[in-house]
Amino acid sequence: MYLHVPFCFHKCHYCDFYSITRQTPDRMDRFVGLMLKEAEQWDREVPVAPATVFIGGGTPSLLPLEKMAELLRGMRNRFDLTGVNEWTVEANPATVTEDYCRMLRENGVTRLSFGAQSFDADELKTLERHHNPDDVYRSVELARSAGFDRLNLDLIFAVPGQDLASWQRSVETAMKIGTTHLSCYALTYEPNTPIAVRRRLGQLKTIGEELELQMLYDTRDRLLAAGVPAYEISNFASPGQACRHNLNYWTGGNYIGLGPSAASHVEGVRWKNRPHLGEWETAVESGNLPAIEAETLTPAQRAGEMAMLMLRLETGLDLEACSARSGVDAGELFAPVIDRLVRLNLIAVERGCVRLTREGIAVADGVAAEFLAAG
Repeated sequence: MYLHVPFCFHKCHYCDFYSITRQTPDRMDRFVGLMLKEAEQWDREVPVAPATVFIGGGTPSLLPLEKMAELLRGMRNRFDLTGVNEWTVEANPATVTEDYCRMLRENGVTRLSFGAQSFDADELKTLERHHNPDDVYRSVELARSAGFDRLNLDLIFAVPGQDLASWQRSVETAMKIGTTHLSCYALTYEPNTPIAVRRRLGQLKTIGEELELQMLYDTRDRLLAAGVPAYEISNFASPGQACRHNLNYWTGGNYIGLGPSAASHVEGVRWKNRPHLGEWETAVESGNLPAIEAETLTPAQRAGEMAMLMLRLETGLDLEACSARSGVDAGELFAPVIDRLVRLNLIAVERGCVRLTREGIAVADGVAAEFLAAG
């Protein structure tokens, strides 16, 4: 189960997730009430007993402490959460407090994810992040003192003006902090984000593809040597510390999303909630599920999407598991694509699993598109 909290103190210039700024306490209070009402709608329609819960945004930790506590308790009262084995909340290093961390832990949250992004002050300014590197150290210590031992840091590479040495320093700093999980993403210039506009206007010194790939490979090698290997293209974890919630996405599992813009998928049927707070509020208040863009995938389409996602994993695309979940013979469906990409040395096949080679990782999106098109 995913809960989307859309509130942000400030809209970062690279972000294209649905979020809004300058919200009042009254709007946040109303939001929590409507999240619980949407949960009640689900509870009436079908029993929901998730294995994982993830609260993302936006900036979930921007919710006042008492409102977040109300949300957490309300979800526990409306759903069967006895089987939850991981409960993650995203938090902002600039705003989290010891009391907030303790409240989260006391209400069943087991994992925190901090948006560190960089340990270089100039890079944080380029990204329009409103925290400084010291805030990350402080937040991690507060989380540990509250009893959290599963912590993630998000980092971004290929930031304009960044060089390999600067990126390496950020990775090394994150490793010294000792968190069990790192998410390292290449900066993406999403259309119509402020940073994409600045690039188009020539106001940023962007880095080249060769340096970006060097950063990617250096990160994989560096973290592998440190005992924090990649388990997905952008995600690294010490043994047993992979994000279970995201693994469900990457293996084609079922999930439901609550809140504006949240996505859901159940056995090949997928939809998303209205990506507008006011429209979402109106729908929930009227007693309707706020869903739009509902789509039922064919078995072949589902196999294609599963392949696209599973190829991102170090374990690769398990053809037998893909067949069982999608209802089509994945080995037969993808045979021409596999044959072609093996000859190009972009994938390798071993024991029924298709994995990206080191060369394939560099063009992972293109490889995934080949499988998606075959579905």
